[in-house]
Amino acid sequence: MKRREFLRSMAAAAAAGLPLPLHSSDAPKPAAGGGEALPRRALGKTGAEVPVLALGGVIGMQRAPEKDFDPAAIAEAALDLGVAYFDTAPGYAKGQSETNYGQVLARRRKEVFLASKTGDRSHDGTLRSIEESLKRLRTDHLDLLQIHGVGANEKPEEWGKPGGVYAALRKLRDQKVIRFLGVTGHESAEMLRRAIEMYEFDTILTTLNPVTRRRPYRDELLPKAKEKGMGIIAMKVMGGGNGCLAAGNPLRKLIFPYHDETSHQVEAARLLRYSLSLPISVAVVGVASVEQLKANVDVVRDLKPLTAAERQELEKAMA
Repeated sequence: MKRREFLRSMAAAAAAGLPLPLHSSDAPKPAAGGGEALPRRALGKTGAEVPVLALGGVIGMQRAPEKDFDPAAIAEAALDLGVAYFDTAPGYAKGQSETNYGQVLARRRKEVFLASKTGDRSHDGTLRSIEESLKRLRTDHLDLLQIHGVGANEKPEEWGKPGGVYAALRKLRDQKVIRFLGVTGHESAEMLRRAIEMYEFDTILTTLNPVTRRRPYRDELLPKAKEKGMGIIAMKVMGGGNGCLAAGNPLRKLIFPYHDETSHQVEAARLLRYSLSLPISVAVVGVASVEQLKANVDVVRDLKPLTAAERQELEKAMA
């Protein structure tokens, strides 16, 4: 089935509440850019292996192309460097992030483990959301679709009902439009724990960095996800925003409650090493330039995870 036909049939099925069509897909293949391979880790018990570094869909990847800036060039360079995991969401700059990725995915889809999200909590709304995402991403399937931004006031008991988002994700998986189901959040470790206890998710994407306010995610949520054999994906490794925990980045008053900031900053490489010393599968890091991307790749190619003592020392310093 051609992509255009697939999308047309999918839109019709979503509107009518019918089962979604099958697609013909290939498993993601290693990057073909000729660069040195990055370390890879198992994505929980999914059977998939992913590079330990993923390209985040915010920062540079959600910017609109300009005369002197091409976000697609960052994604292209990522694949050439072995960063074959792309993370995005329809909510990033109203779909601009997915559109930017689509410029590269149209040619190199088979090289990528592709993860996006849905902010909708209804069955039909989720189907419409993924149909629009696939158009922007210029593909007919995702490797991972995640319930985006679980908040403190969620009603997860509604998700599994016939009209809920989890029911839609299961349908999409059954029809092979997606391979894996995930959940994300950075507002409430307690609500995320409830969600993964109530439902069988393959992955969890959550905030893991050394600041004190993220301790519940490290000490309570992380062990539960590990116990369930989930693929654990770290975000806001450098504090969110433009990396406010990393030395050299400006400190500013917090605009969003999910950004972390302390008066003590450390090298970006140390923050990345911190997250990858935890029992995670992959760290998602957004970058503003190819140069920042290359710096992160250099860290993970010669990865030296922090020891437990070094992690505790950093957590104390960032308190």
